[in-house]
Amino acid sequence: MLRARYFRIVFFFGQVCLAIIAWELLLPRLGLRGVARRTRSARLTRIATRFRTLAIQMGGVLIKVGQFLSSRLDVLPPEVTSELAGLQDEVPPEDFEAVRRLAEAELGMPLAQKYASFEAAPLAAASLGQVHRATLCPDGHSGSPEPERPWQVVVKIQRPNIEAVIQTDLAALRAVGGWLHRYPPIRRRADVPALLAEFTRSLNEEIDYLAEGRNAETFAANFKHRPGVRVPRVVWTHTTRRVLTLEDVFAIKINDYPAITAAGIDRKAVARRLFSTYWQQIIDDAFFHADPHPGNLFVTLSDSPAASADTTRPARGNEAWTLTFVDFGMVGHVTPNVRAGIREMVLAVGTRDAARVVKSYQILGVLLPGADLELLEKAEVKAFERFWGKSMSELRAIDRNTMREFASEFSELMYDLPFQIPEDMILLGRTAAILSGLCTGLDPEFNFWENLMPFVEKVVAEEALTGWRFWTTEIETLARVLVTLPKRTDTMLSRLEQGKLEVRTPELSRQITWLELAARRLAGSVIFTALLLGGLQLYLAGQLIFAGGLLAGAGAALVWVLLAGRRKRP
Repeated sequence: MLRARYFRIVFFFGQVCLAIIAWELLLPRLGLRGVARRTRSARLTRIATRFRTLAIQMGGVLIKVGQFLSSRLDVLPPEVTSELAGLQDEVPPEDFEAVRRLAEAELGMPLAQKYASFEAAPLAAASLGQVHRATLCPDGHSGSPEPERPWQVVVKIQRPNIEAVIQTDLAALRAVGGWLHRYPPIRRRADVPALLAEFTRSLNEEIDYLAEGRNAETFAANFKHRPGVRVPRVVWTHTTRRVLTLEDVFAIKINDYPAITAAGIDRKAVARRLFSTYWQQIIDDAFFHADPHPGNLFVTLSDSPAASADTTRPARGNEAWTLTFVDFGMVGHVTPNVRAGIREMVLAVGTRDAARVVKSYQILGVLLPGADLELLEKAEVKAFERFWGKSMSELRAIDRNTMREFASEFSELMYDLPFQIPEDMILLGRTAAILSGLCTGLDPEFNFWENLMPFVEKVVAEEALTGWRFWTTEIETLARVLVTLPKRTDTMLSRLEQGKLEVRTPELSRQITWLELAARRLAGSVIFTALLLGGLQLYLAGQLIFAGGLLAGAGAALVWVLLAGRRKRP
């Protein structure tokens, strides 16, 4: 293990954790929430800048973490995403001589003998390897689309010593994960060691280029009959575990919005195709590309004259461009259980059925034991009423008062957050998060609900055609309600006549609880301040014994204030 690298990473994340605890947990409980809020933007920018600098200097797994964060345009603040966006292109390349030695050792001969030409300057540099353009001689490969002409390829070569770098970075992340796992709210919701173990497995697969070549061919076979999606062909005669040779398909990066527009391609259409492509991968194929950051996705013009830079030209039709995927080192497999849960979720969201949403959570295994299902269903009903049908830009434009009212109404749910992260969903969750950011970047007006509806209709049609259980379940649910309705009505009227009808107001009860909590905090803060000031004055006056007593009391008051917020559910 690279010890200096390990301690540098651990030290950085330790500083970040302490800063977050101090500013976001301690200060608000001491009545300084306004100060924390006013300085939040500058603090986030500083943290993102420091992380970007560290990631560029050290590379490895840190680059992947930064690329993931930079893609979360839909969730993370712009201070973070804009600062980390450069990590898509700013990964420094390795020295070519070191890369050449590794490649020649793998291929068993000099590059000049294996390739007709080989560019020393890398086309792209990534966290685990880098890509160089090259040319194969007509008789130096098989599968060329034009046997009489040289074939343009790209050669992906691993960074030297990358295995040691990965193991060091993962060890550092496991140390940080151990800290997080000691925090009960996180421990209840995620088995951090198990998630890191899954991430480790995925990274170890990613540095096996033979497996990546097989993944690319599986993906190509799945989309063989679907136009508009392209996958580079693998040149197996020039591929080893650490060197991968592929057809050259580099084109317009999917986040190069000016270039896409200049080529006359409708960005909204690109977002729709990207969304539908992942639907097929996850639901139909149960095998998906799990690293869809902008460096791995391209918009490729079909065989036609070069696109003009005139942005007034009409947008090209679907037949004039393709969505191209590269880098299949990180792929995911969808288990039957997860697939069933996603289908249930799609039906629930499409039909705005809150009870069905909760059922899908149960199928997916994302709910903690003992979760308040009734309260969760009520929250889903309200969420549908307030947010259903809105585009991403409309959701981001929702005023804070609306969000505050929603959070206040379901404060108990917000406090408990009864969700967990199953181990078999880590890659799927990561992919969905990045995909959401990409679609939003391509089309700020991207409407998740509208793009989901065709798939809802498809799932409903499949359920109706292939399974009579779909209809019998719906009939059983309706019959159960109709059978119990007279009895429930009679019970309610009887209680009303006897004066025993109760009206429960959980929101009011929670508000009273929070007021009591705020009062205790205020009283504790006043006591803490008084004892602290008194102790400091006595200390300056030389009365060390009395000063020590008052300062100890101030410390006890501070602990009491902090623990006052750890209320139990009523």
